Amino acid sequence: MIEQAEIARLKALMEWEGSRAAPPKGFPALPDMPAARYTSAEYYALEQEHVFRKSWLFAGHIDEVPEPGCYMRWHNAGDPIVIVHSMDGTVRAFYNTCRHRGAPVVTEDRGKSSRLMCGYHNWTYKTDGTLVGVPERQDFSPNFDMSCRSLIPVRCELLGNVIFVNFDADAMPLTEWLGPLMNEWDEFAFDRVRLAARHSFELNCNWKVAMEANMEVYHVPFIHPTTVAPLVDAKRNLNTIYPNGHARMLAPAPHHTDREHVRAIDSPPGWRPIESVGELGRTCTQSYTLFPNWVSPLSNYFVPPLVFWPTSLGTTRLELVTMALDWGDAPAPDLWTVPDDSQPNGRQMSPIILEDTQFGEAIQQSMQSAAFKSVPLSYQEARIYSFHQSLDRMIGTDNVPAHLQVEPVIGEDWVWPNDPRTAEMETATARDGATLPA
Repeated sequence: MIEQAEIARLKALMEWEGSRAAPPKGFPALPDMPAARYTSAEYYALEQEHVFRKSWLFAGHIDEVPEPGCYMRWHNAGDPIVIVHSMDGTVRAFYNTCRHRGAPVVTEDRGKSSRLMCGYHNWTYKTDGTLVGVPERQDFSPNFDMSCRSLIPVRCELLGNVIFVNFDADAMPLTEWLGPLMNEWDEFAFDRVRLAARHSFELNCNWKVAMEANMEVYHVPFIHPTTVAPLVDAKRNLNTIYPNGHARMLAPAPHHTDREHVRAIDSPPGWRPIESVGELGRTCTQSYTLFPNWVSPLSNYFVPPLVFWPTSLGTTRLELVTMALDWGDAPAPDLWTVPDDSQPNGRQMSPIILEDTQFGEAIQQSMQSAAFKSVPLSYQEARIYSFHQSLDRMIGTDNVPAHLQVEPVIGEDWVWPNDPRTAEMETATARDGATLPA
């Protein structure tokens, strides 16, 4: 929960952002980023090896494995794994690879069983991964030790009802990875929201091209004039950079927007409000980037992450997820997709998502041309630049070829809890005799 004094500071900073005539004093000029970060097979391989193998990744929701014995396959980040609600109540993840001759232990997307059995030779495992059954055991060496042949675990931790995995056995705990987001997200009832919708769509562009459309509001007046623009004042947008690559955008609705119009768009009829959500979540749009590939607005009605999975250098799988409080007998809420009448039970992307993805393929094709040499970013796009700094830091600067690196010009003095804008705002307020908003 965000303290009242911090809420007041953030509200004042949003107003200050709307009134400034230049970037904040001391904010670094952002050097152009190398264009090849979006088109280089070498950089893509580094991302796969160092970023997606070492970060905490969204894997699912407890509703997908609701009871002991339930399991689900997951293969969004390379190696196939199986997520299991073990018979002892613990949610675990394992490589979906039998310790005999490498066949998948689970071949269905979802199921329920007190044992996991490879269909090739019927090697059988408990839901905690322990190998307990080997047919014709007598034909193996007398030194064959079943206790050493358990399924290989993958780090698996929960934030409330939301399941995350990490391929790095030495990674910091999820709570440490989230850092200050743990406190800020407490009000959004991650332990009570249910999975209402989860759909995937294929995009013909690099995953960063797709994701970065959701990491700045510079484009909002031009791409979203009737959908997002009534909700988000792009001038009073306030970006915050957090440790570990995370970030937040916070913006009120434009002054001229009628509050009833905002409620009609942002408060879907029949959806249960999350009563614990504080003032900012009820009155502003706030969108969090959870490094490396989750972007989500959070409000008093939903937790709806957009998750961007690279499937090749130039293709992306976009997962559109809606989590909300229990909807009872009403239709399950779905913020990001609408019915597709061209196919039975089909879904298609909502107008907002279509607006954000409409240029992805053309951008990727254009990026392949000799004319695409570098990427200049503004202060409004600092979240993107900081994100790229975090990519290089996770990969390891020594591993990134010099011609692909971004200069790490955004220093720790601009990373939470530091914020030089506060002092600049207070100085200007004192000079002008203005009153900070409560």
